[in-house]
Amino acid sequence: MPGENLTREEARERAALLSVDGYEVSLDVRSAVGGPEGDGPRTFRSVTTIRFRCNEPGASSFADLVAPRVTAVSLNGRDLDPGEVFDGSRILLEDLAADNELVVDAQCAYSRTGEGMHRFVDPEDGEVYLYTQYEPADSRRVFANFEQPDLKAPFRFEVRAPEGWTVWSNGVGEQHDGVWRFAETKPISTYITCVVAGPYHYVTDTYARELPDGTRLEIPLGALCRKGLARHFDADDVFLITKQGLDFFHEHFDYPYPFGKYDQAFVPEYNLGAMENPGLVTFREEYIFRGKVTQASYEARANVILHEMAHMWFGDLVTMVWWDDLWLKESFADFMGTFANVGATRFEDAWITFANRRKAWAYRADQLPSTHPITADIRDLQDAKLNFDGITYAKGASVLKQLVAYVGQDAFLEGARRYFKRHAYGNTRLGDLLAVLGETSGRDMGAWARSWLQTAGVNALTPQVLLDADGRIDELAVVQEAAESHPELRPHRVAVGLYRRSQVGALERYARAEVDVDGARTVVAELAGQDAPELVLVNDDDLTFCKIRFDDTSLATLREHLGALTDPLARALCWSALWNLTRDALLPAREFVDLVLRFGGRETDIGVLQMLHAWAQSALVHYVAPEWRAAAGTALAQGALAELRQAEPGSEHQLAWARFFAATASAPADLELLRGLLEGTEEIAGLDVDQELRWAFLEPLATYGAADEKVLAAELARDDTASGKRHQVRCLAARPSAAVKAQAWAQVVESDALSNALVEATIAGFERPSQRELLAPYAEKYFAAIGRVWRERSIQIGMDVVRGLFPALQDSPETLAATDAWLTAHEDAPPALRRLVLEARDDLARALRGQERDAAVGAA
Repeated sequence: MPGENLTREEARERAALLSVDGYEVSLDVRSAVGGPEGDGPRTFRSVTTIRFRCNEPGASSFADLVAPRVTAVSLNGRDLDPGEVFDGSRILLEDLAADNELVVDAQCAYSRTGEGMHRFVDPEDGEVYLYTQYEPADSRRVFANFEQPDLKAPFRFEVRAPEGWTVWSNGVGEQHDGVWRFAETKPISTYITCVVAGPYHYVTDTYARELPDGTRLEIPLGALCRKGLARHFDADDVFLITKQGLDFFHEHFDYPYPFGKYDQAFVPEYNLGAMENPGLVTFREEYIFRGKVTQASYEARANVILHEMAHMWFGDLVTMVWWDDLWLKESFADFMGTFANVGATRFEDAWITFANRRKAWAYRADQLPSTHPITADIRDLQDAKLNFDGITYAKGASVLKQLVAYVGQDAFLEGARRYFKRHAYGNTRLGDLLAVLGETSGRDMGAWARSWLQTAGVNALTPQVLLDADGRIDELAVVQEAAESHPELRPHRVAVGLYRRSQVGALERYARAEVDVDGARTVVAELAGQDAPELVLVNDDDLTFCKIRFDDTSLATLREHLGALTDPLARALCWSALWNLTRDALLPAREFVDLVLRFGGRETDIGVLQMLHAWAQSALVHYVAPEWRAAAGTALAQGALAELRQAEPGSEHQLAWARFFAATASAPADLELLRGLLEGTEEIAGLDVDQELRWAFLEPLATYGAADEKVLAAELARDDTASGKRHQVRCLAARPSAAVKAQAWAQVVESDALSNALVEATIAGFERPSQRELLAPYAEKYFAAIGRVWRERSIQIGMDVVRGLFPALQDSPETLAATDAWLTAHEDAPPALRRLVLEARDDLARALRGQERDAAVGAA
């Protein structure tokens, strides 16, 4: 029988054969505490009863289960030999009846990789915490099931837990005689069932509203985290955003929240941002802030809360048939997260963050060799795991923003309302959504979908300006281009803005026109006769998904006056466009660094500023010519320090510049300043060096050999928490020693002893841009190891290792050749593994082109 991977065709065949009436799942997690049970993984008992129908009596099928041991299997009262029917990932079901009952008694393994039933021991107090994470297909690591999204069913869970624990699941729970029993769910998919258990800190509230029919809706709210984080937990703000979101979605969706209660669990060692389990949403606990953060962090958390809430309708109530249409939930949730943030919360400028940060993820993903249409071709579960990417999320959301501009917001939301009512508790495909949008908008959604959802690649839009003899616009056109690999030209609804400097030097918009760009060249007739612009901004207001290009005059204006651009969204769009030019080797990286140094200090939007810091670091590491790298690093550190000293004391801009200074510091004097700030011998007025900032300052000290193991151990003693341990592990791996690198490599590649969070921390410390020579021997080792790692480790750890340890810092044609050699020699490697290596190769080739461009300017 096939292994753990499930193909689309197998899922189709099984869905055509079976329908599921219900699950009863009994878990005994009392084994989570106490000493180990002996050799092998720590396990818990899982007993599952599945009632299902088969429309071809006598046929055969299979159930899914990944477990170390199956104790008993019975089908319709007939005992089956587990040794004969269970192969480690599937249970063979032969001679099915019209109505069936399957009972599986198994020992399932606790996870240390964040997949399945994750078990975490808090180093601060020794307490044990459990939570589940399944998407796309890890519920089979906790209970036997039919692991595909279109076999929905109601679930009843019961859990035996250690004394003193609380247990949560999708439904409301009650405890009797040490057993937690939970109300039956609505019909949902396996991957959004959930269990959280342990001595969590729990806070409650209530949401209420009157529905249009006069009835009163009340939703019990809960928020939970580890006890060690309770003193940092601002549950009031979590509840505020939650209530604002529930108001917003009820007003716009006209479909009451269907899943009863609404708990939100912030859990440790979480691989994702969050997961939309109905009634029990899980989040990474890093959204509980242990120190001072900027408003951008609070905005990001609010966006995630609202993203997951949107999933209650897009994804949980109505679910895609198969992972091909993952965008039906993720693109919508990504769009709705920002739409609700702007419309319901204090974060009214969230579209700026979307334009600057979220779309940067999409632009990169859509130019990789692995780019795919938003409606993707997902052959199997490994494909599905890798398609939680910038296209499915951010490009999809960008395209929906374009769709709102195309059909109008009212038609778009009315389409959503009809979609929920028509397909509640069911499964859908692309055509189901297009049908309702066609009804409400009167537009041909098929043509739109073919251009935007069923083709890959990003278009570039460039203005062409012709002036008449009087210096006015004779003709302004928008030229659309596409990459040779993806030549599709698309219809774009765009705004074109004209900007010039005022008498006081502010760069402001004085004319704007909306136009439907279609084809290679579109004339914007409405702007003819306007005064000559100093800056033309195509895609002003960020209506479409495209790469913005500039004419020569506009680019010259930005080089000199970018900081004078008064509109924050326009400024963010220009920064994003300049970064895309840098990545495309059209703008030398040193020019981008110079722009950040000259204009970054004038950036008022804190999220945009933090994005500029990240891009400047990326330019320094990957795109600056090697011979100018040291000078660029020094310039950035000096610029960061100057801005840090000039920033308003105690402001979030001061905090952002402090973190950027630490990230770029390398000179002895800079490191001494960081040490002084840690020890209290140096002070910058208003800068509170809290525990999180202490670790940020320690990281460069460790990287350059100025903080040894003893110093890091002392800091861990000061911050003996799970977060502190992750920071310490990263700093330990960052030290500039061959022995340190060998140990870190062995811990990640040769052993599976580390949890997912510590694997991530070790890789982050191992890869230091200032240690290229020290890391050079690991390029060859990487290509020798990745096949085995992919074969032997979980897919999450495999992804972390293949992405994180790719020798990107050995940025030379030789590394490119070695990558090509591996790809040539491993054409039969799993497609998901090849995809990751191809993506890393593309990033490396792009970096080399950028360095070549930068070097040419330097030589000139």
